[in-house]
Amino acid sequence: MKQFLSFVFKEAKHILRDKRTMLILFVMPVVLMFIFGFAITTDVKNVRTVVVTSMMDYQTQQAVERLAQSEYFTITQTVNTPQEAERLIRSQKADLALVFRSNHSLQFIVDGSDPNMAQQWTTYAQQVIANPDASLVNQRLLYNPQMRSAYNFVPAIMGMLLILVCAMMTSISIVREKERGTMEVLLVSPVRPLMVIIAKAVPYLVLAFAILITILLMARFVLDVPLAGSLFWILAVSTLYILLALSLGLLISNVAKTQLMALLLSAMVLLMPVVMLSGMLFPVESMPRVLQWLSAVVPTRYYIQAMRKLMIMGVGIGDVAHEVAIMAGMTAVLLAIALKKFNVRLE
Repeated sequence: MKQFLSFVFKEAKHILRDKRTMLILFVMPVVLMFIFGFAITTDVKNVRTVVVTSMMDYQTQQAVERLAQSEYFTITQTVNTPQEAERLIRSQKADLALVFRSNHSLQFIVDGSDPNMAQQWTTYAQQVIANPDASLVNQRLLYNPQMRSAYNFVPAIMGMLLILVCAMMTSISIVREKERGTMEVLLVSPVRPLMVIIAKAVPYLVLAFAILITILLMARFVLDVPLAGSLFWILAVSTLYILLALSLGLLISNVAKTQLMALLLSAMVLLMPVVMLSGMLFPVESMPRVLQWLSAVVPTRYYIQAMRKLMIMGVGIGDVAHEVAIMAGMTAVLLAIALKKFNVRLE
């Protein structure tokens, strides 16, 4: 046990000695949380709105006032014709135009360069105008009544960062030892080869927990994202996901011969699928069928789904049993393949 701990301390010293790595590991989560929490947002606020006043009666005036009083729209100008409103949108001076017609119908002219936001603006405007109390929501919205995008992004950032840190850093660490020729020295030591690999993974396990706690604290106290579910189960499911990521990093280290190759493999195998296919930015259900099939092998997809249920919806562990079972199966398969390849390489 003393020899095992000495290997763990040795690896920890290597990590702590590299100040650039430490800076990336602890600054990157904070920066990403601020970017996704405040800068990259799908919240509807201050939509620049133009009203066409060719036909204005008491009813339409009331509708415009309700729109102006809401926090979501800002009436910037009034014009006489729809053509003038369209010119303002084309010149990027407005986002949305409302045209009240003589037959009491309503037309929306919207900047559709971002289709998702255009659909949201139209939906919000319709609900505000139709509601005599100037309230946005006629129906009851569960879990996220303010419809804040941070609720969606925080679990996604957790999934992305944990798999990148654990898998990428673990694979690079092991490959670095192989490049320097010190891995063979470690493997002929009295400690079993499996213990050497575990000892190299333990510091990254601790770092992953530190990043996880940092994200949870920022989510709760900076972004006001609730932790509605059990903190114990949030940490338990995250632990399983971290072990999955470490297993993936071990597998990559068996394939890569250089640190650069390990970095490129991690980026190609992890970064793009995690961002594009995990449901982090785009709903999996909205993807083409082929991409939905591909997303089924992305571990982050199931972690994000589980965290959204545990953190935002406040469900119990039974409601995420499907996601947990898939991640457990992936961990077992990846770890078995990685250890098998590692033993074959030793022989």
